[in-house]
Amino acid sequence: MRNVLSSNGRSIPLPQPIAAFYHASDVYDNALLAGCFAADAVLVDEGKEYHGPEAVSGHILEANRDAKVMTEIADCVEKNGDTIVTATLFGNFEGSPIPLDFLFNLENGKIKALNIVLAGK
Repeated sequence: MRNVLSSNGRSIPLPQPIAAFYHASDVYDNALLAGCFAADAVLVDEGKEYHGPEAVSGHILEANRDAKVMTEIADCVEKNGDTIVTATLFGNFEGSPIPLDFLFNLENGKIKALNIVLAGK
């Protein structure tokens, strides 16, 4: 587990692959981000599926870079075998800021599946 600080200064422990995911996203490092995902990883974001580490990381970085996205993590809970991170995304995009839930499924120290949905859905 790695701790991150929320906007109110609360320490939030995250599993290592998830902490690495947010770090790689923040620094726009494609190789580091792809390394967080299993070879058969699947991302579901805005109703579209992306398969494999390169497709997943490519989509995330393309979406985040253009919008200059900043992520503020608010909470992390375990539920039904998934790790759910609630975060608010800020940036140059319509609807900013937007609260999202990131539903991570981890396997063997890698992200096997990630589903990004509106918080509370």
